[in-house]
Amino acid sequence: MTTTEALVLPPDVDPLRQRGRKVLVVLVWITAVIGAAGAVFFASTSGSVAGTSLALVYALIPLPVALFAYWWLDRVEPEPFRYKAAAFVWGAVVAVAIALPLEIGMSRAGMNEDWLTALGAPVAEELAKGLFVLLTLVRMRRIIDGILDGLIVSGLVALGFAAMENVGYYAASYLGFDEVPYSGAEMATATFVIRGLFSPFAHPLFTSAIGIAMGIAVTRSSRVQQWALLAVGYVASVGLHALWNGAIVVGGGFGFLLAYIALAALLLGLGVTAVVLRLRQLEVLARALGDIARRGWIHPAEVPWLVRFGRRRQSRTFASQYGPEAVEAVTRYQRLATEVAFLHDAVMTGVAKPGGPDRTYALLDRMWHLRPFLRLPPALPPGVK
Repeated sequence: MTTTEALVLPPDVDPLRQRGRKVLVVLVWITAVIGAAGAVFFASTSGSVAGTSLALVYALIPLPVALFAYWWLDRVEPEPFRYKAAAFVWGAVVAVAIALPLEIGMSRAGMNEDWLTALGAPVAEELAKGLFVLLTLVRMRRIIDGILDGLIVSGLVALGFAAMENVGYYAASYLGFDEVPYSGAEMATATFVIRGLFSPFAHPLFTSAIGIAMGIAVTRSSRVQQWALLAVGYVASVGLHALWNGAIVVGGGFGFLLAYIALAALLLGLGVTAVVLRLRQLEVLARALGDIARRGWIHPAEVPWLVRFGRRRQSRTFASQYGPEAVEAVTRYQRLATEVAFLHDAVMTGVAKPGGPDRTYALLDRMWHLRPFLRLPPALPPGVK
């Protein structure tokens, strides 16, 4: 049999896949359903159908743009969707379930409202969000390669937490506050403008310190250094959160404005850093695949069709001439090449990765089995990328 029609495309199964994969998916779905019910419950505290609807809709509006930003950052070396979904769901459900009782306990222990807002809430909420980052480091170590992955994981957790928290804020503002002579849709909309439009990335900014710490920690072999980095990241996250919350308590409107400007500048710097790190990922991908080609594991002519997004898309379009099976083969080949490239780079640069060499060869075997179905465009002229 020499034609692709006479062969069967091998199943897309990872022989070294992490245990508990199906359990994770089921738990994420169950928790997501619980979270959806919880969101409706929090929204219903507004006391009316209109208030409930507004609270839910306003909480959802910023999510597509925010989630797209993290999808774009994760596009070069995309992590499995189940992990990213788990991060968001943890923030929206588990982190809220941890932080809320802690804050209630602080209040009942005698902490006044100002201290609870300025310090108690940041301590509890960053702890609850940071626990997922810690679990990722312990349980899902192989998906974290550096600072950008840390920012993505922590950011998704924080987005989930912010979405659920916003539901409660919008419902409460619909009812109105004693110190503000407004309520109903007008007050809910004003709260949405502040939280949903002017500060949708506030929580991701706070928790980014933990994500950065985790991204650095994975490059360290010393457990003491790893824990020390995570502790520093947690303290920094609490500090950023406390600056935001405390600015209103201590400085009023002017204090909040100063804090907003300072944190907005920090967020801008963080965004620029994330984009630079993403560009460097493309450089790592090209460098690692070039080295893999020099070792004879793939053909050098394949490299351009595996790096740049435009070339990847062109190669899939070319493969479509040979049918959907060829498109699937090219798509899977590109995904496996990306994974093996970053894994190879980690091994060659001395970054500890669980089962790095074994996983590298397992990925190369899966790529080799796709070769009979592979239909890439002709080799590019010398010097063309």
